Amino acid sequence: MLNIQNLTYLQGGTPLLQNVNLQAFADQRIGLVGKNGCGKSTLFRLIRGEIKADSGEVSLQSGKTIAFVEQEIANSDLPALEFVLDGDVELRVLEKTLAKENHDTAWFDAQHRYEAIDGYGAKARAAQLLNGLGFANDTLERKVESFSGGWRMRLNLARALMHRADLLLLDEPTNHLDLEAILWLEQYLARYPGSILLVSHDREFLNACVNRIAHVHDCTIDTYSGDYDDFERTRAERIAQQNQAFERQQEKIAHMEDFVRRFRAQATKAKQAQSRIKALDRIQRIAAVHITDGHFELEIEAPERSPDLLLRAEKMGFAYGDKTLFSNIELVLRAGARIALLGPNGAGKSTLIKLLVGELQPTTGKLEFTPDIRIGYFAQHQLENLDSAATPLQHMERVAPKETTLTLRSFLGRFGLASDSEDRPVATFSGGEKSRLALALLAWQKPHLLLLDEP
Repeated sequence: MLNIQNLTYLQGGTPLLQNVNLQAFADQRIGLVGKNGCGKSTLFRLIRGEIKADSGEVSLQSGKTIAFVEQEIANSDLPALEFVLDGDVELRVLEKTLAKENHDTAWFDAQHRYEAIDGYGAKARAAQLLNGLGFANDTLERKVESFSGGWRMRLNLARALMHRADLLLLDEPTNHLDLEAILWLEQYLARYPGSILLVSHDREFLNACVNRIAHVHDCTIDTYSGDYDDFERTRAERIAQQNQAFERQQEKIAHMEDFVRRFRAQATKAKQAQSRIKALDRIQRIAAVHITDGHFELEIEAPERSPDLLLRAEKMGFAYGDKTLFSNIELVLRAGARIALLGPNGAGKSTLIKLLVGELQPTTGKLEFTPDIRIGYFAQHQLENLDSAATPLQHMERVAPKETTLTLRSFLGRFGLASDSEDRPVATFSGGEKSRLALALLAWQKPHLLLLDEP
């Protein structure tokens, strides 16, 4: 269905992908994995035709279609349900034909096709998608522009799922989802009738959704059958075997080189030594394997001094108009606390976080903060606030204008944003790289209180 052959793509003159080959066949679920910045999102853009390869080709079988999630935050005055229905392009074309008063041959053909794709059940299917992704029934007629950025990304996902495509491209689809929506999406993808190419860093999600892994590393792609756990196990075995072969070869080379050194000058052994020199030249060297998948230890430094009491809520409540989310909350938050906030969609988890960070004010009761405490707040929608034209280094220079460039580069390196990443504009970043930059900006504050909303 999808065939990628000898593909090379240069980024700033340097190969990001080189002589890459990958095929996706019917009913395959392929997990695309690799460290941030290795080229996964770029490969998706190449498949969609948004950018051109420097060499090689990407081809899709004739008549096959691709669906993907738009990464731009949707801003439409359409109702949510209609916005999602627009994802089924064929459905909308048929509806326009059927709206005509002239019932000619084209109209009857459209009628038959409409019935074949169950056009009459399309609205119900769209509503089920939205419900599964956390939208309540009373929000389905709300305008898209009235939703927050994170919820609009969910709308983009629902719209892509509505497409009925032969190949579905999903780039970090769980970024804006809570646990319930992730579990629903796992079940939905298990029943998806087409093929799937999925980028994710979520091991459990990959294990539940894929039957093949495409590992992007060192400008190339290796494929493995099975889920993510199978991939890790098989790859570890391959690496162990290659390193064992490398060590055996190094012993053989050392033995031959030692023979040459000892006997090259001796007339009786010179011929044998020369033979070994030629043999050394013919050896195809095995490289040692070093695993560099971008794993790093993330450490957010604690402030130099921290008060014991950070904040206190007394009989705190919040309501949107006549709808009360919660009331009479009593909360004392002290230094060193580790609290997980759980609850169903719409219960008010994100609202409570926004109250604690000061973006909203309680409608009843009171919320008091210890003076001068620093609060670090991370949520996926904050990635929209990054300056797409600026580099990570420029972002850091704005929050720490008096620091040296060397200090800021070293700090970014702790978040996996070293080398060329710190000098590239954010517009070229993957979702994972943007999240690392947002965390770096947050960590620089050395916050007393860290609030993480679906990190």
